[in-house]
Amino acid sequence: MLYHLLYPLADQIGAFNVFRYLTFRTGGAVMTALFLSFLLGPPLIRWLRATQNGMPHNRHPVSAASAVAVDDARTDPRVLLKQSTPTMGGLLILLTLTLSTLLWVDWRNPFVWTVLAVTLTYGAIGFADDWLKLRYRQADDYAYRYKGLPARVKFAAQTVVAVIAAWILGNLLPVPLGTSLAVPFFKDLLIPLGPFFPLMGAFVVVGSSNAVNLTDGLDGLAIGPVMIAASCFALIAYLAGNAIFANYLGIPYVPGTGELAVFCGAMVGASMGFLWFNAPPAMVFMGDTGSLSTGGALGAVAVAAKHELVLAIVGGLFVLEAVSVIVQVLSFKLTGRRVFRMAPLHHHFERKGWQEPTIVIRFWIVAAILALIGLSTLKLR
Repeated sequence: MLYHLLYPLADQIGAFNVFRYLTFRTGGAVMTALFLSFLLGPPLIRWLRATQNGMPHNRHPVSAASAVAVDDARTDPRVLLKQSTPTMGGLLILLTLTLSTLLWVDWRNPFVWTVLAVTLTYGAIGFADDWLKLRYRQADDYAYRYKGLPARVKFAAQTVVAVIAAWILGNLLPVPLGTSLAVPFFKDLLIPLGPFFPLMGAFVVVGSSNAVNLTDGLDGLAIGPVMIAASCFALIAYLAGNAIFANYLGIPYVPGTGELAVFCGAMVGASMGFLWFNAPPAMVFMGDTGSLSTGGALGAVAVAAKHELVLAIVGGLFVLEAVSVIVQVLSFKLTGRRVFRMAPLHHHFERKGWQEPTIVIRFWIVAAILALIGLSTLKLR
């Protein structure tokens, strides 16, 4: 909005010329989302607490990958202490991210609208899941379990949205990028996928979304790596959308994706603002509303910027969390034994006696290291 309102006045007021710079608008998006989080966070948390009063809930991992994946899932005292904390805090992320993006981005850019549509749609799926879990809870012999959206329905909805988005992005991308998979560490190496590109793109978006969802199990654990990954992809999108930088680095040049740096900046600011309220001890949990949407957003940006495989490195922590659940389930089904004391991975370390803040900070360090490795692929070609 500001770009369209103020930049045309640059001939009369020279200071408005700064709005043509992506770096300036990205910084503005970060600060705007952060400010809006501080402004809207307290009343939203009060509303969530009032709405969810008397509706105890478990953290997502107890039901994330069945009782097999999460050990015997007996009620933990630490879980009981957190049952009064409201969830669905992802609404704050979605609200501030959307408002900040619309304020600073060039509205004519189709990449931004596609990625934003994925983010909001996945947020709606997560919101429906969170709401049903809260409304239709039931107790069993081990722990509170909740009836959210059926797994097949949730996965099908995510897949349909992701396939459509990947198809749109494929048509926006130049030939042959629109039907190919770019390989990091190699210049101009593209794997042609043809009509199967939307399926690959959907796999990236859905996989990223659910990997972040699995990571959301401790105060501040998921939002920190989301913020780190969004920062990396703000830089990647900016470079990929600039012909000079893309040619110098040997990465695919994708005209128009530079505007996604503004979107990623807004995500960074929204994540920082949410972390203010989600830091231990958390005042609010993001819930599936936040985890599915932020994960889906990262996946969509990666597909648009042609760095799908780099996302697996930058977001390596999310990959490790997802793999730990898969390994746990397969091991138990095939051998009757568990590889980890509890899955996802962060709960394994909880069972080993690590304190929650220790796990969160150490996982953030791992996420930062993996992000640096991912960024190194921009030059190591």
